Amino acid sequence: AVMGPRGPAGPRCCGLCALLVALTCGAAEGASPVAVTPCWRVEDFVVAQECARCSSFQAKTIPECNPTGFIEKINCATSKRDEFKSCRSAVMEAHVFWRFVGTMMCVAAVFAVLVVCRQRVLDRKALEKVRKQIESI
Repeated sequence: AVMGPRGPAGPRCCGLCALLVALTCGAAEGASPVAVTPCWRVEDFVVAQECARCSSFQAKTIPECNPTGFIEKINCATSKRDEFKSCRSAVMEAHVFWRFVGTMMCVAAVFAVLVVCRQRVLDRKALEKVRKQIESI
């Protein structure tokens, strides 16, 4: 009899072990690291088409469009495969940067106005306090 962690194991345990081994070996044989890894991660490549915004059709059919909304077509040197790669557009990055700068300038202006208003209130309170002290003399 086969010994399990809690004593003798019957045919049920052996069946589960056999199933587990079959699934593990089958998954290892079916998964090829070359097919999963894009060629541009392991090889030199040439950009065949510059970074451009994905069309609505490309956004639905090409998974590389999802992260940024932009893709570039590349040609891997060794395997001679054409693939798509997600990229960041310089125009988009500049637009996002200037939007951030504009937002921060607006926030700074709002807080500058709040500081001036608060300072006026505090000055008025200090002046009133001094006036009351002078009147009490």
